[in-house]
Amino acid sequence: MAKRSKNYRAAAEKFDKSALHEVSEAMKLVTETGTAKFDETVEAHIRLGVDGRHADQQVRGAIVLPNGTGKEVRVLVFAKGPKAEEAEAAGADFVGAEEMAQKIQQENWFDYDVVVATPDMMGVVGRLGRLLGPKGLMPNPKSGTVTMDLTKALAEIKAGKVEYRLDKQNIVHTVIGKKSFGPEKLQQNFDALLDAIVKAKPAAAKGQYLKSVTVATTMGPGIKINPALIG
Repeated sequence: MAKRSKNYRAAAEKFDKSALHEVSEAMKLVTETGTAKFDETVEAHIRLGVDGRHADQQVRGAIVLPNGTGKEVRVLVFAKGPKAEEAEAAGADFVGAEEMAQKIQQENWFDYDVVVATPDMMGVVGRLGRLLGPKGLMPNPKSGTVTMDLTKALAEIKAGKVEYRLDKQNIVHTVIGKKSFGPEKLQQNFDALLDAIVKAKPAAAKGQYLKSVTVATTMGPGIKINPALIG
C-alpha cells in the first residue's frame, strides 16, 4: 500500500473514517480535509447495486452541474463542412475529421477532455475505439456527444456537463466541483448528480441501489455518506 503523506494523515485524523455522514456534513468535511496548496477537485464515488455486465443493468448518462465543474474543458469535435464551422463558432478547441483521427493514432494525442462527433463521422471515430474507449472519451448518443446540434452540446459541456457511467466494479466516479466552491455549491452539484443517477436506475436492478457513497478531494481522504439518507 502506498505511503500516505503527512498532510493526508493529519486530515484523516480530523474525523472518523468509518463513520457514515449526512450530505451537508460530508461536504463541510471534504472542504476542510483538502490539504493541497492548489484548488483540489472534489469527486463523488458511488457504488451501485447493479451488474454492469448485463445490458439491462447499465447506468450511463450526463448532466449539467448547477455550479459547473470549476475546470476549463477542452473539446475535440469530429465534423465536416458547415458542421465544422458551427463547432468552431460554438467554442470547440479542436475541430477536424480524418486528419484528427490520424493525429490520435500516429501521435497518441490526447490533449482534450471531451470528444463530440456528428453521426456521419462515427465511421471515422469508431476506428479509434481502442484508444478513446479506455480513457472514457468515446462519443456516445446517451451522453449527448454524438449529435447534430453541436452548438447546444458545446454550450452544455463548457457550462459544466459531466458524464456518469459504471466502471468494472459498478462504481460511478464523477467530478462535482472544486474545494473552493464551498460546502453549499458542492452539495447542490452532488444533489443534481445523485438525482440523475437515481432516475437512471435500471428496471432490472434489484435490492439496494445505492450501496456506498464517498466524496474526496484530489489529495484528501474519502468521506463516507450514509446511503440510507439519500436517494
